[in-house]
Amino acid sequence: MTPPEPAGTGTPEPGTPAADWQLFRGDGVSREVGFTEPPPWRRFGREEHRPGGRAAAPRPYLIGAEEAAVVNAALHLRRPLLVTGHPGTGKSSLAHAIAHELSLGRVLEWPVNSRSTLMDALYQYDAVGRLREANLRRDPDAPEPDIGQYIRLGPLGNALVPRERPRVLLIDELDKGDVDLSNDLLHAFEIGEFAIPELTRLPEGHPPVHVQTDDRDAPAPVTGGRIRCREFPVVIITSNGEREFSAAFLRRCLRLYLSEPDEQRLRDIVAAHLGPEALADVDGLMAEFLSRRAPGELATDQLLNAVFLRKAGVDLDAGSLLDAVLHQLGGAL
Repeated sequence: MTPPEPAGTGTPEPGTPAADWQLFRGDGVSREVGFTEPPPWRRFGREEHRPGGRAAAPRPYLIGAEEAAVVNAALHLRRPLLVTGHPGTGKSSLAHAIAHELSLGRVLEWPVNSRSTLMDALYQYDAVGRLREANLRRDPDAPEPDIGQYIRLGPLGNALVPRERPRVLLIDELDKGDVDLSNDLLHAFEIGEFAIPELTRLPEGHPPVHVQTDDRDAPAPVTGGRIRCREFPVVIITSNGEREFSAAFLRRCLRLYLSEPDEQRLRDIVAAHLGPEALADVDGLMAEFLSRRAPGELATDQLLNAVFLRKAGVDLDAGSLLDAVLHQLGGAL
C-alpha cells in the first residue's frame, strides 16, 4: 500500500481549481501549462480600442467629491497639483484618470530619481550622433544634417509644446530627486517656456527647426530657439513625503492629500475592478485587510490581488499565502 503524500505536496486532480492554480509545483517535472487570464490591472500589449480609434477606458479610478474639487481648482488655476499620500492610494493613477476623463491623450511621464535633472525633462541633444553623421557624409558639398533630427524633447519639453489643448504631465516621486530639482522647475512653471541653447545660437531669421517629440510623426517647429506653451499643461506631481519642499515651490502648487479609502470606498473599488459579483465572498477578506491595515502599511491593490485570487478559487488560508499577499509595506523584511 502506497503511503499518503504529505499535505501540500500531492498532485491535484486535473480540472479542479487547485490544479488550475498550481502552475508551478516545485517537483522538478517539466510540463506545459495553460496560463489563466491575468488581473485587469496586469494586462499588457493587448489594449482594446473603441470605435473611432479611441482608446479603451483605463483602470477605474474612484475619488471623493472633496478631492475632485481640489483637482478642479488646479485645472482652473493652471497650477501644478502636488499629490501626497501613503503608497497605494492612487497618486500616480490620478494623472491617467484626468487624461482619460478630459480626453487629453496619453500621459507624459517623468519618473524622478536621485540622478534626474531639469535638462533630462526638457530635451536631449545627440551631439555625438550629429558629428558622426557629418563625418560619414560622402559628398563634402552636401548640406550638414538638420540639427532638429538630433534634438528630442523630454516629458516636460513635450508638455510645453504649444497646442490648442494641454497635455497631462506626471512628475512621479519628485521627493526622490536632488534637493534643488523642485526649485529648478519653478522658472519653467512660472513662465511656461524654455530655451534650447543649441538653437538660440543659430543666426537671426533662421527658419524654424523641427525637433523630435513623443509623437514621431509630428515634430515640433521651434523658432528662435524657444518653446512656449499656449495652454499650460496639467501637471500632476507625486510625493511620498520623504522630504519637504521649499515655500517658493509650494506656493506655486495646489496640494492634495489622498487618504486610505474607508470600507465602503474599498468595496466600490473592488466592484469597479473585478465586477459586482466579486463582493459576494469578500466580507471575511475585507475584515482581515482592515484589521491588518495601519497608515502606509497596506495598499489597496493588495486587497484587489487577494480578492482576485479568492475569486479564482485559491485557498488563501493555506499556509502563509495570505501573509504573502497582504504583507506589510513598512519595516524590515
